[in-house]
Amino acid sequence: MTTEKLNFSTIPGGEPSGGTTAGDVPAGDAPEPDGRSLEERILGGLDAEQREVASTLQGPMCVLAGAGTGKTRAITHRIAYGVHSGVYSPQRLLAVTFTARAAAEMRSRLRDLGVGNVQARTFHAAALRQLQFFWPQAVGGTLPNLLDHKAQMIAEAARRLRLSTDRASIRDLASEIEWAKVSMLTPANYLENAQGRGNPGGFDLTAVARVFQSYEDVKTDRNVIDFEDVLLITVGILQEDPKVAATVREQYRHFVVDEYQDVSPLQQRLLELWLGGRDELCVVGDASQTIYSFTGASPKHLLGFKAMYPEAHVVKLIRDYRSTPQVVRLANDLLAGRRSGGPVADAAWATPLQLVAQRPAGPVPRFTECSDDEAEAATVAARIRELLDAGTPASQVAVLFRTNGQSEAYEQALASAGIGYQLRGGERFFARKEVRDAILQLRAATRAVAETATPEPLGQLVRDIVASLGYTDAAPHSGGALRERWESLAALVALADELVISRGPQFALPDFVNELQERSLAQHAPTVQGVTLASLHAAKGLEWDAVFLVGLSEGLVPISFADTPEAVDEERRLLYVGITRAREHLSLSWSTARTPGGRANRKPSRFLDGLRPDSVASSHLRGKGPAPRRKAAVPASCRVCGSMLSSGAERKVGRCNQCPPSYEEQTFDALRQWRKDVALEADVPAFVVFTDATLTAIAEARPESLEQLAKLAGVGPSKLEKYGEAVLTVLAESTVQ
Repeated sequence: MTTEKLNFSTIPGGEPSGGTTAGDVPAGDAPEPDGRSLEERILGGLDAEQREVASTLQGPMCVLAGAGTGKTRAITHRIAYGVHSGVYSPQRLLAVTFTARAAAEMRSRLRDLGVGNVQARTFHAAALRQLQFFWPQAVGGTLPNLLDHKAQMIAEAARRLRLSTDRASIRDLASEIEWAKVSMLTPANYLENAQGRGNPGGFDLTAVARVFQSYEDVKTDRNVIDFEDVLLITVGILQEDPKVAATVREQYRHFVVDEYQDVSPLQQRLLELWLGGRDELCVVGDASQTIYSFTGASPKHLLGFKAMYPEAHVVKLIRDYRSTPQVVRLANDLLAGRRSGGPVADAAWATPLQLVAQRPAGPVPRFTECSDDEAEAATVAARIRELLDAGTPASQVAVLFRTNGQSEAYEQALASAGIGYQLRGGERFFARKEVRDAILQLRAATRAVAETATPEPLGQLVRDIVASLGYTDAAPHSGGALRERWESLAALVALADELVISRGPQFALPDFVNELQERSLAQHAPTVQGVTLASLHAAKGLEWDAVFLVGLSEGLVPISFADTPEAVDEERRLLYVGITRAREHLSLSWSTARTPGGRANRKPSRFLDGLRPDSVASSHLRGKGPAPRRKAAVPASCRVCGSMLSSGAERKVGRCNQCPPSYEEQTFDALRQWRKDVALEADVPAFVVFTDATLTAIAEARPESLEQLAKLAGVGPSKLEKYGEAVLTVLAESTVQ
């Protein structure tokens, strides 16, 4: 078998990522020692669509991949196949994703496939390495320090302007400035491009623009840059310095971008400069998982990829290997239940991928209404206890909520039930004292182990070393700090066992210490034995056997400040992300009151209409007739022009009186004639059958099923039962051919 020695480049991003490296890699399609060809070895376990992704190595490619369809598997095998077949040089391929954890996971998978020296980084990490490398020659001097947090300097910027701020307003101002910068706006042009953004931090947009400029001045005075500056300056250098641009383009010939639906205009511009007009680009994403629009992310680049690259090869991954058919059906129904939000919102809404479940059937998702938040938390804790007693590991259970402020009730409920938990977004795993102490002891033991003729297997070595820190084979019965320390050490032991299986018995203690070092830098924590508490945003990219979606009431899901159709659509996608985190067990719950004994004025989320067992759209699953409990909230603004609707009739139609109707005249005339005939026969006024506003809404919406008709304002259960079928018949017969 022919081999070639691969050398790491000195150009940014070219250093090895640690752990097992490619070293000598097979070239061509020569058979392996086990008799399998290269194609069989790397592509053999992929389905038809994944295999198409992995075997198409050149030219632009767009992979539309639904949740749980194995997109990471497809693209890592594509990279591995390209490297091992000689099409790709590992040092000349850059894989880009959006979180350090996702990048670390990709590097780990690539090492397992024998291509450990392929670079997988976030946009910021890749740009920072390039900036550090080229700054001396492109700008000169020393690169300014990188600012970790904006809060302190935004507070100072506001004080310079004599503006009063608090923690919440500073946080909102920071988010707004980040949005402006990734949208490639400056303080000078922010105001004209930020119309409709509301009042960030409670300030009008003119004040925000002044704070933005003051913040930039403070950074200049302190000689620091923020994370957005890293991208902006890198873009500037690549645009202005042809030599630097040529060097980068020579280094990287092929690009893979994961989670492409989350790319911002600034990141897209950086990617275009990296490419330099070439088309060796593979992008992967799912527009239905776009949940970071508030940060400047936009799926338009994913959806417009074919227009940008007409020769692009487009592959759809729709086979869901993660979730049971019951969970997949619920996720599909959630997206299918979206109603029109007007031309602007409809244009931004991508047709969802229809996932097809590949797993055996599982339990039906549970919907639970509770009296108050405390009762909801107690109910969830009790069900988690049932799962744990039945054998589900605590690490495979998650409680997901809309806002971090909701976590406290669940922390208390789980603690009262004696159930360990970890709060995602709390103290980082590698910052814990027991973890830092364990890594120090493991590193210190490497020399002694190296001098041992026949060292023990890695798993046993790690157990012996961390035993002095409090690790035992059996978990302590008590909770609190003792249990948390044990769970941290147990996670290290489990990781050692896992890596021996995936990397082979030759994976030794020095390799393990290197792996921990790399994971520490990337914040790629191992699995901790405890129930995960996380926000829906933080859960993106993760999965569990059992997921509890809590607090699903109006005002939380969708959040109260989602006051536009586009914002409501994003909230729907956010719930979709939550649902698709579940492999088998899925529970959805809400409470009717905030506190025990409080007024029960909460309603379940409008997104659950059609999904709950007592709602219309799910009635066909139960074999019962329609029996809607409540209507989704009617729109507050005109779906055509966006102006506020002033009357009940306008809100019912979803259109102001100034905008022309969108129905066909013959359809509306047919409905009016039918209403007249029904009213005459029943000897009642016509409006008793349906009001003019409701009739207009029906004519404009043209529902094709009882479920769709039931969603219209003014169509209640009794009218649906009396007139539903007749209305659908009139609509069908009046259709223009």
